[in-house]
Amino acid sequence: MPNNTKPTYNFTNKTALITGAGGGMGEQICLSLESFGAKVYGVDLKNKPSVYTGKNITYFQEDITDYKAIDSIFDEISNESGKLDYLGNVAGVLLFEKDKSLVDIDMDIYDKVIDINLKASTYMARKSIPLMLKSDSGSMVHFSSVQAYRGDPLPQDAYSQSKAAILNLSKSVAMQFANRNIRSNTIVPGMTMTPLQKRWENDSESKEKMANFIPLKRLGTPNDMADGVLFLFSDASSFITGTELIIDGGILLH
Repeated sequence: MPNNTKPTYNFTNKTALITGAGGGMGEQICLSLESFGAKVYGVDLKNKPSVYTGKNITYFQEDITDYKAIDSIFDEISNESGKLDYLGNVAGVLLFEKDKSLVDIDMDIYDKVIDINLKASTYMARKSIPLMLKSDSGSMVHFSSVQAYRGDPLPQDAYSQSKAAILNLSKSVAMQFANRNIRSNTIVPGMTMTPLQKRWENDSESKEKMANFIPLKRLGTPNDMADGVLFLFSDASSFITGTELIIDGGILLH
């Protein structure tokens, strides 16, 4: 019989900033971190989720591509906590039918995807590093996608390119700041049920078809992703940096 008992963590006196905190994976990561004692700052353009009832989650409703707003968030974190232990670059956008092949895509759409998925993540990492250097430690987790590893017969080139670039962002941070005990890794999700995939919500036939394509025969959940993030933030992964944790149910085996 498999042992389904999850590990426990102690994030007491740890401070985390999570983007994409307005729902789905980001929301679950915030809740999981809080449950293990962390002080959590979440940021998203969406309204504050009603599940954030604890005093240890501070929520900023801001656009992550607005660098002045992000500067203000980091000022508040610095003034209130004096440091940052963890950064979760979770926020991302997939514009589905608007995101096309490079020969067809509207370049304004392309720029929007790159601004949100890549440039904002880069700026978040840039702003986090000085706060992590204060304690000579820190862990960043950036979210990529299985699309970073392959082409697609129905191309979404802006999304795929942005997620491939995230892999290099993470490795670059890892290499530059390993000597200061700042680690940087990437989560690579497969098909996951989040608000981004609402189109599947009432389409049981499509969901079943997609699940059957995955070797483990189910879609991923926000909890699956949160489990990976907690591990990469924790001391259990203290000798892991500059690599990827693929959480895809085996889909890249195809």
